Amino acid sequence: APAPPPARHLFSEPAEVEALRRDLLAWYDRCKRDLPWRRLAAAEPDADRRAYAVWVSEIMLQQTQVATVIDYYNRWMQKWPTLQALAQASLEVSVAGAGRSPCPRGSSSNAVLCLLEQEVNELWAGLGYYSRGKRLQEAARKVVSELAGRMPRTAEDLQKLLPGVGRYTAGAIASISYGQATGVVDGNVIRVLCRLRCIGADSSSPAVIDRLWDMANVLVDRSRPGDFNQALMELGATVCTPKAPLCGECPLKQHCQAWRRKLFGKPAAVPDVEDCGVGGCPLCPPAAEPWDSTLGVTNFPRKAAKKQPRAARTATCVLERRGCHGAPEYLIVQRPSSGLLAGLWEFPSLPLAQGLQEEKQREVLADHLQAWMGWPVVAKDLRLIGEVVHIFSHIHQTYVVYSLPLDGDVTLDPALSPSRWVTEEEFYASAVSTAMKKVL
Repeated sequence: APAPPPARHLFSEPAEVEALRRDLLAWYDRCKRDLPWRRLAAAEPDADRRAYAVWVSEIMLQQTQVATVIDYYNRWMQKWPTLQALAQASLEVSVAGAGRSPCPRGSSSNAVLCLLEQEVNELWAGLGYYSRGKRLQEAARKVVSELAGRMPRTAEDLQKLLPGVGRYTAGAIASISYGQATGVVDGNVIRVLCRLRCIGADSSSPAVIDRLWDMANVLVDRSRPGDFNQALMELGATVCTPKAPLCGECPLKQHCQAWRRKLFGKPAAVPDVEDCGVGGCPLCPPAAEPWDSTLGVTNFPRKAAKKQPRAARTATCVLERRGCHGAPEYLIVQRPSSGLLAGLWEFPSLPLAQGLQEEKQREVLADHLQAWMGWPVVAKDLRLIGEVVHIFSHIHQTYVVYSLPLDGDVTLDPALSPSRWVTEEEFYASAVSTAMKKVL
C-alpha cells in the first residue's frame, strides 16, 4: 500500500478548517459573479426544478468557459424550463419539425425522437462535446419515465441512476440543490487545493485525485455546502488562475502553503517541499522537478506531459444544386450517433489515409460519393477548393474541400445516412459543427 501523505498536505486542524470556510464564504458573498443558474437555484423553491437548473448548467460548463455558456443556458432554459418540458418535448418537436424531417423512415416515435435530438443538437451547436446534450435529454426521459419525475436526492444516487452524471456533477447538484454536505473536485478546485497544500505530484493521477476528493469532503462547509463548493470553484476561476494568479486579492492566502513558500522562501516553521517525507511522499513533486522560484505558486499543480493531438485528414465535398427559387442548396448528411461530433450534420466526408496524393484523394472521394448516390461520379468533376484546418482537443484536423455542382436531385439511401438539402440560411440554423461552417 502507498505511504499515507504527511499531515502538512492535509487539513487536519479543525480551527484552520473553520477559519478557511469563514474566509472563503465571506469573500464569495462579497465577490461572486451574477450568473443565471445561480439566480435560478437561489430563487426556485421546488427541489426538482432547482436540481434541473443546476444540472443543465453543470453539463454545459464541462470543458466550456462560463462566458460562452451563459447565452446557451438562457436559450435552453427558455425552451425547456423544466425536466418534464425536456422529456415531453416530442409533442412540440413533432409539430415544429413537420415537413422537414431529416430522419430515416421508421416508427413515428423514432422520428419524433430524431427530431428532438436535432433540436437539442441545434441549440448545442458551437458548445462542443455534443454527446453532453444527448445524454442530458436521455437522462431527463429516464427521470420522467422511471423515477416518476423525481430527481435522485443524493450524490450517490444521482451518479448511479442518471446517464452522463459523474462524480463531480452529482456532487455539484446534491450540494447546491439539496444542501448535501459533499465536496466537489473540478479543474479549478484541483488548482486551489494543490496550491493550498503544495501538492506537486501529477494532479491527473487517480491516487492524487482520490486525495483531493478526501480533502474537498473534509473542507466543505456543513451549513452552506453549495455556496462553499461554488466559492472554491469561483476562486479558481477568477483569482487562483492557472498562469497569473491574483495572490494579493486571495481570501485564502494566509492558509496557502505555496503563497508562504513564495513569500518567505524556506522558513524553518514550514518544512521544505523537497524534504517532505524524505522522498517518499505521494503528494510531493518528484525529486527531478524541485521548486522553481521563478514560477512562485504556479509551481502547482503539476500534470503529466500533455499528449500532442494526432493529425488527421478528411476529404469533404460540397454538393450544390439550384433550388426552386434559384438560390443554391447544399446536401448535408448526419454523422453517427456516437463518437466525435455525434449526431451533427456535415457535408459528405471521408477520412483520408496519410500521404495520399491529390489525384488519389479525388478517386477515393468519387468512389465514396458514387456508393452513396448510386450513379457514377467522375473524379475530374470534383473541383478542389482548398483546405480548412480545425483543432479539436485531441485531433489536428485538416479538411480537404471539394465542390461538385449537380443538375438534378440526389437522394441518398437513408439506410446509409440520413440526408437533406438545405439553403445557406437553413445550413446555419442546422446542427452543424464550427468546422463545417468554415468549410462552407
